[in-house]
Amino acid sequence: MEDAKPDWLLQMEGILEALNEGVMILDDCNRMLFVNDLLAQMTGYRQGEIVGRTPAQFYEGEDRGFLMQQIARGEEQGRNRFGFYLPRKEGERLPVVISARVIEDPDGRRFSVVTFTDITEQKRAEQRLKDANTQLEKRQKEMETELALAARVQQSLAPQGLRWGRVAVETHYMPVRTIGGDFGLVIPLGEAQLNLLVCDVSGHGIGSALVANRIYSETMSLLERRTALGEMLRRLNRFVLQQIRMTDFYFTMAVARLDQGGRRLSYAGGGHPPAIWVSPTGETRLLESQSMVLGALEDAVAPEPIQEIEFRPGDRLVLYTDGLTEVFDSRGEMLGVSGLQEIIRAAMKKPLPEMKQSILDGVEAWRDGGHTDDISLVLVEHH
Repeated sequence: MEDAKPDWLLQMEGILEALNEGVMILDDCNRMLFVNDLLAQMTGYRQGEIVGRTPAQFYEGEDRGFLMQQIARGEEQGRNRFGFYLPRKEGERLPVVISARVIEDPDGRRFSVVTFTDITEQKRAEQRLKDANTQLEKRQKEMETELALAARVQQSLAPQGLRWGRVAVETHYMPVRTIGGDFGLVIPLGEAQLNLLVCDVSGHGIGSALVANRIYSETMSLLERRTALGEMLRRLNRFVLQQIRMTDFYFTMAVARLDQGGRRLSYAGGGHPPAIWVSPTGETRLLESQSMVLGALEDAVAPEPIQEIEFRPGDRLVLYTDGLTEVFDSRGEMLGVSGLQEIIRAAMKKPLPEMKQSILDGVEAWRDGGHTDDISLVLVEHH
């Protein structure tokens, strides 16, 4: 076979042996005139077992058909590059990238120079990546299932509307993500007392939801023990400082308590946007928080944190979180408390359920873009 080699190939053998790729030279009948030592090592054959044969003799069935198709394409186009495999003597398959190029010698004979690049490590890396993606997808599905359960649990903690004697309550809750840091409470204690509350925990997502649920449980316990509103804020503030102990964390809260058949209303707020009281004549009044944000400072709660007002028939009260006020239009202007106050004033003569929807629609009409914060809303009316 050495005599069949053209002179140019004999002169090039030293260079071809020095390459870090497997190399094969085919004549115009697709017989292998030359393979370098690296290609022989890649296949597990000796060079003498390969030279003189055609590549098709090492492949079977559909693989042989594919290979011949690629060889024909290379001859037609002058070059070709494709991913395939090298059959090893032991029966294994070595993944490779095959590059073929057609050349002509000075006598006009056509030869194919074929190189083989071992991509075993690349394939292993791809498999590791595939396995990792499979694990990630599995974990993602587990997390989605867990989040769906958490969302159902948190939704069960959302405030619920009710009728309490001559008092009607409507509510709305919507987290910006699957779960959020807002919560609300509408808790009647027999016929003597009705508690209404909204709370906004800083941040969004799982961490805020977990903290919110913990504060929710502590708040429920304090309400059920009929703790005075000012003392309740102090205990919640102390509870978060001592038990949660997170830096750069705070929460705000607004709580109203109706008693004596709903005619007397006590209100306390800790760093929360003001509640909005509305009279049947259209007069509105802001009930500002007397205390600072909670969970950050020991003395956040004011010495006299409670405001008392007479809640007459026809009066309404709106508690909400800042997801309804920190809303921006296309010019970057924030709706704010004053803007929400105007929306409430425009909707005040509607029945309570329709008033709630008008408030939500009015805020949405102002908003440019999607929701960026959790929303809690509690509306109360004395009939």
